Amino acid sequence: MRIAIVTDAWHPQVNGVVRTLQTIRAELEQMGHVVDVISPDLYGSIPCPTYPEIRLALVRSAVVGQAIAAIQPDAVHLATEGPLCLAARRWCLRSGVPFTTAYHTHFPDYVAQRTGLPAAWFWRYIRWFHGPAQAVLVSTRSVRDQLRAHGVPNVQPWGRGVDLAAFTPDAPPPALFADLPRPIQLYVGRVAVEKNLEAFLATVHPGTKVVVGDGPARAALERAYPQARFLGPMFGAELAGAYAGADVFVFPSRTDTFGLVMIEALACGTPVAAYPVTGPVDIVIPESGALSDDLGTAIGQALLCDRAACAAYGRSFTWARSAQEFLSGLHAIDPHVIESAA
Repeated sequence: MRIAIVTDAWHPQVNGVVRTLQTIRAELEQMGHVVDVISPDLYGSIPCPTYPEIRLALVRSAVVGQAIAAIQPDAVHLATEGPLCLAARRWCLRSGVPFTTAYHTHFPDYVAQRTGLPAAWFWRYIRWFHGPAQAVLVSTRSVRDQLRAHGVPNVQPWGRGVDLAAFTPDAPPPALFADLPRPIQLYVGRVAVEKNLEAFLATVHPGTKVVVGDGPARAALERAYPQARFLGPMFGAELAGAYAGADVFVFPSRTDTFGLVMIEALACGTPVAAYPVTGPVDIVIPESGALSDDLGTAIGQALLCDRAACAAYGRSFTWARSAQEFLSGLHAIDPHVIESAA
């Protein structure tokens, strides 16, 4: 199968959406499929307000449509709700080309936090954008239920996975961990307002709070919480070691739909503390961590979990299964439709 993925999130951005798409592309190609990615780097773009790492493509729908038609895909997937996928959506609808979409982030809550406007305003856009899709691929049951409650139809499952070769309990921790007071409480991810990182840093708990990642809120948070250790971005074996060397992984976000970092931490044997919100409620079970409206309480309870049980549970999330779910959600295009659209 030849698959065209259109996405507003792509390299060099560093986030869960990009990592998911890159990994799924590699899995599908190993299975013998051909995956073409249409991303903002192919066109002129401007930085996204308040999030300059994201580039917003400036392109007409006809131009994106020509790129899709040239691929001659068997299926089209629109990964995000940004301007590039908006242009592709417009062309697909005008040309009669069916497509699928995905809901990666609680977009209404995310934008509401950054603009101060009511989230209900942005749910209208979500319903409008995803409404014509043949399927809307969503990572967890609670998010599927939420989308259906907001009037988004055709919701189908698409879970996530872990690179089990890289993320293991045996990954060597960073040398500096040896000198840090225990327990080490770790956060990994973007350092930005929507991640609710301050809720973690404000908890009162013995030990050391460690932040891995970067973002626009880092400088202010470093000034406000000088006792926390901000280590910057980590990748690969270094990141796996940070997970494995921590005593608990803290996930303070209330807007993520899944949270790849949680299952990566679990695969390394590290229990998770989080709020009981969409994403964590579908991933964290009593054997693997704790959920509480009081994040400090969740941290204390998670520290009591058995690390071997966490690692065993983390190994149940595979990218091979994720790729199969992605394929199952796609909608085949009649070749004559693409030919006439071209």
